[in-house]
Amino acid sequence: MQPIAKMIIGIILVIASLYYIIYGLPSYNIKPAWRDLLTVLNGAIPILVLLIGVFIVWLEWDEWKIERELAKEEKAVTRKPRTARRKRR
Repeated sequence: MQPIAKMIIGIILVIASLYYIIYGLPSYNIKPAWRDLLTVLNGAIPILVLLIGVFIVWLEWDEWKIERELAKEEKAVTRKPRTARRKRR
């Protein structure tokens, strides 16, 4: 299928969805879905905010662990290496 055909189908779906949300389907006696959409958003937005918060905490925790590991490695590298001493006979 051509990309232009997919774009046209996508545009038709967006327009049809917006029409249904705002006006409903009067010929089938279906009311507008605006209130239903608001109900779904009222339930979904807090969960999405929670998941975003957990994701941010997870990212920062991982970054903090990596910084600690790098600091340990840098500290180990900056120490003077021990030179091997020859055994005297």
